[in-house]
Amino acid sequence: MNKWFIGFLLNIQFFTAIPVRKILPMEGEFLQKSIKTFPLLGLFQGFIYMSLFFLLNEYTPFTALAIAFFVWLCTILLTGGLHLDGWMDASDAYFSYQDRKKRLEIMKDPHVGAFGLLSVVLLLSTKFLFIYEIVTRMQDFTYLFVMLLPLFSKAVMGWILLFVQEAKKDGLGAYFKRAVEGRGTLFYSGYFALVFLFFFFLYSQWLPLFFLFLSVSIGCYFLLSRFMKRAFGGLTGDLLGASVEGTELALWATLWLLHYFVMG
Repeated sequence: MNKWFIGFLLNIQFFTAIPVRKILPMEGEFLQKSIKTFPLLGLFQGFIYMSLFFLLNEYTPFTALAIAFFVWLCTILLTGGLHLDGWMDASDAYFSYQDRKKRLEIMKDPHVGAFGLLSVVLLLSTKFLFIYEIVTRMQDFTYLFVMLLPLFSKAVMGWILLFVQEAKKDGLGAYFKRAVEGRGTLFYSGYFALVFLFFFFLYSQWLPLFFLFLSVSIGCYFLLSRFMKRAFGGLTGDLLGASVEGTELALWATLWLLHYFVMG
């Protein structure tokens, strides 16, 4: 089986709830391909979100509220809540106001604290608001950017994995970090170059929106990497999951603002 395809399947196995009923090799060369295909995983997820959104909006009598709910629910179920778990653990650890060592210990605790619960309620309710408002203010570009949104968030996760040192030597984050190689940066640039060419030749009127999404993603990377280093001493698997949720919330907010203010 092609190494690139195995790397992509590893991403589906690790980061989604889609069952992959096959024992996949976990050597470094396959994890390297996995990291390099993070954006493809995001595009795959985005295609599912967009397809559900399109089918419900165009071929059912459902209200905007119902459509928004099903799209919102899909963003949770497709990942099996994996990134939300990281968000809650990171929130509990950060808002404990303990030192770095204690925060890392708190993230290992399987129990969810008050701060974790509160933070996930705020995250999910805010995301639902953005999706609902987007559904009610549909534009020509809406479907396309719903599909691209997870591509950008998974790229941010990849950037963090490539450039931020791990905070501890065990866990999923450290496991993937050991497989990192510098050429991943080149591959990510290639993905965005292809997306740029796609817009340039087919939807040039929306190029500014592409650059806006890219700018927001780069901003999220710098803010999140700085936060991880200062608050935790580096990345962990939970923090990588939290970074995906945080970036996606920022991108949903960006798409909402485009509909509500710029294009409304």
